[in-house]
Amino acid sequence: MTIKEIQDEIVDEFSMLTEKEDKYLSLIEIGNKLESFEEEHRTEQNLIEGCQAKVWLHAWLDDDKIRFMADSDAIIVKGIISLLIRILDKRKPNEILESELFFVDKIGLKELLSPTRSNGLVSMVKQMRMYALAFKTKMEN
Repeated sequence: MTIKEIQDEIVDEFSMLTEKEDKYLSLIEIGNKLESFEEEHRTEQNLIEGCQAKVWLHAWLDDDKIRFMADSDAIIVKGIISLLIRILDKRKPNEILESELFFVDKIGLKELLSPTRSNGLVSMVKQMRMYALAFKTKMEN
């Protein structure tokens, strides 16, 4: 599936949820399904700056695709990073760098989040794109 198709799928899933509480519960459920995060990656280096909650993001290259794993000490944030991983995991660096993440607006995520959590979301996306840029540069050299 393409990045766009996965986002369309997420938009469809959230379109059935009309109440804020239902969207929160869905994010919590999604966060609870996030793959376990290995303790060795829970380092200062993997912490995302700009997030109110602690969010750890680890990335590595698998062939020519970027793999992500993450965790957070806040359950809603865990759901958000889980959605981002669902969309951006197993992608080539250029796919990530050229993608437009429209699902955030379409599912009303910004309205759900406090200003500090919205800033955290921006920081998560920025960090994932920074990994993509770093891996792209590494692959070109």
